Amino acid sequence: MPTSARLPAGAVIRLLRVDDATALADAYWRNRVHLAPWEPTRADDYFTPAGQQSVIYSQLNQHASGNAHPFVVTMDGEVIARVNLSGIVRGAFQSASIGYWVDAAHTGRGIATAAVRHAVAVATDELGLHRVEAGTLLHNAASQRVLLNAGFEQFGLAPRYLKIAGEWQDHLLFQRLLHDWANKDIVRLHGRLARNGPCNCTSSL
Repeated sequence: MPTSARLPAGAVIRLLRVDDATALADAYWRNRVHLAPWEPTRADDYFTPAGQQSVIYSQLNQHASGNAHPFVVTMDGEVIARVNLSGIVRGAFQSASIGYWVDAAHTGRGIATAAVRHAVAVATDELGLHRVEAGTLLHNAASQRVLLNAGFEQFGLAPRYLKIAGEWQDHLLFQRLLHDWANKDIVRLHGRLARNGPCNCTSSL
């Protein structure tokens, strides 16, 4: 597949690079309040270029080992979103988890859905996976809509699944079975979704 792809509103998605540290630190600092309710509690150094350099080296090492595929979304020289395929398991499972977030100034523009679809295409065509899984907080309807619009379906609820914002919180679980996609329409979640929450899906970001 191409090393980068165009997304809506002039955004570009590509593989994470070592020289993204400063732009990532800026993005996380801009969005620290926006992301805080939806992510693990972060230490202060996470929001610095040095802290992001450590994250990047870790994720690129995982990528080199075949355990992750980290993406960054940029626009006009700024990082405006992250997507990460992590926890890649081979053998009989052939699965990965996906997580993502979008800058508060760029939500509602279709960027998250397009970025997730691109990551799923990489998981299918480049990585040869069978399944991608995601988890969202129960009240994060925006993230749930992103997943549904990208062809995921809800398959479960995990009580006290992850420690988010300092609390062990329940998550809805979603999956997309990649080899079934050609014969299925986009699956919609049954029941009513809440209307609040950013485009943020918990994973190893």
